[in-house]
Amino acid sequence: MESLMHENHTTVTEFMLLGLTHDPVLRVFLFIIILCIYLVTISGNLCTILLIRVSTQLHHPMYFFLSHLAFADMVISSSVTPNMLVNFVVERNTISYLGCAIQLGTVIFFGTVECFLLASMAYDRFVAICDPLLYSTKMSTRVCVQLLVVTYLGGFLNSSSFTFSFFSLLFCGPNGVNHFFCDFAPLVELSCSDVSVPAVVPSFTAGSILMFTVIVIAVSYIYILITILKMRSTEGRHKAFSTCTSHLTAVALFYGTVMFIYMLPKSSYSTDQNKVISVFYVVVIPMLNPLIYSIRNNEIKGALKREFSRKIFSQ
Repeated sequence: MESLMHENHTTVTEFMLLGLTHDPVLRVFLFIIILCIYLVTISGNLCTILLIRVSTQLHHPMYFFLSHLAFADMVISSSVTPNMLVNFVVERNTISYLGCAIQLGTVIFFGTVECFLLASMAYDRFVAICDPLLYSTKMSTRVCVQLLVVTYLGGFLNSSSFTFSFFSLLFCGPNGVNHFFCDFAPLVELSCSDVSVPAVVPSFTAGSILMFTVIVIAVSYIYILITILKMRSTEGRHKAFSTCTSHLTAVALFYGTVMFIYMLPKSSYSTDQNKVISVFYVVVIPMLNPLIYSIRNNEIKGALKREFSRKIFSQ
């Protein structure tokens, strides 16, 4: 019996991604839109990383974490979007068994990295506003590196739980994944083995990380709000709050989407709704983050103007 199950497991060497839609007109329209979004994502996040690197005015902890956030956005988008675009132009879009595991692991790894980076950025804002005199000590280069190490370790831990669970699943066929990428939930639905443990373990690790990072962000902003309300100067309040608006917007978009996908009961929404929200998570948000931080952040806008002016006058 065990040899038969092993044989069935090895017969599934690839998965077929069913994609977003089978409507040929809609596929062409979505291809153009998502291609444009992807190009903006790559150029926007790459420009953010380069600007932070070349501009000495942005050599602060907040922008150190932002550069890693931009990198994570690029990787998440690049791990899914090109394959998604292929799905719009071919009738049968397949991905190998190993390729599916790599794509799943990459999305989970860098999605988790984003959770920790947003929490680290919230802590940075907390120290900057609530304890400014000790900011250089509490957010030293050593502390930033330690936070970054924890960030990537958390990503590795969560990604490992998902990929090991994926490899423990047996697939006897069919192999059609009702999604545009190898997400864990539709893969579990295809499994012909007992999914009780493989489904619970990654849910526990992902839920724990989400809970921890949300608590860090919430507590940081509660203290920030209390500190801002104690300020006597209206101008001081406005200046302090304006430094948080970009981060708050990014947090609301990211966590709102992630919690909708992974925390709500599956019975409360359909697979098609899940796919639409997933598009927002892996395609749209990576494009919006650099726009949010460039439009709503005066330091980024100032650094951008200075670099443009320097290039113009140097010619």
